[in-house]
Amino acid sequence: MDSVDRDIVRSDRIVTVPNVLSVIRLIGVPLFVYLLLVTHADGWALAILMISGFTDWLDGKLARVLNQSSKLGALLDPFVDRLYVVTTLVTFVVRGFIPWWVAAILIGRDAVLALTLLIYRRRGLPPPEVIYLGKGATFLLMFALPMILAAHVDWDLVPLAKPAGAALLIWGTVLYVWTGLLYTASALAVARTVPVRPPSGDGREVR
Repeated sequence: MDSVDRDIVRSDRIVTVPNVLSVIRLIGVPLFVYLLLVTHADGWALAILMISGFTDWLDGKLARVLNQSSKLGALLDPFVDRLYVVTTLVTFVVRGFIPWWVAAILIGRDAVLALTLLIYRRRGLPPPEVIYLGKGATFLLMFALPMILAAHVDWDLVPLAKPAGAALLIWGTVLYVWTGLLYTASALAVARTVPVRPPSGDGREVR
């Protein structure tokens, strides 16, 4: 979350255009798995993945333009993003599109960073600001996964999609791991230098 996002006033509204788009993307997850693993309709699965990427960009844009940022959206949107990434990686491993250890590295990185958030929470601190290099890594991966799938669709762009997808995946993975190490180092520094916030008298943490 960048400094601009931190200044957004989020409402308690549930039914907003961005939230509807996020729910549609969420519904698309099981459909994507069905198309890829059951029917092997790779072309349709690619369409679902591309639509998800576009609506992910669109819901964030609309949240700002329509002033419809909400607390639900702040939780739902990144949850759906991570769910798509994990689901895509797992299904790609099952289909043999990528090595299992690549998926393990990417999923493991996010799992470790999720644990480091506990360090900030116990000290009453907000999560760390997003590193722009991390945004770049995510951008590369978001392009790599559709390209890898496109390399298995019967069309004329396969010779281009295969090396492009592999290159984007390699660079995206390297940057993703590197930024993960940077985030982890920052969290460990906070753990060493900032004391844990003591609980209040009623047993709850002081906020």
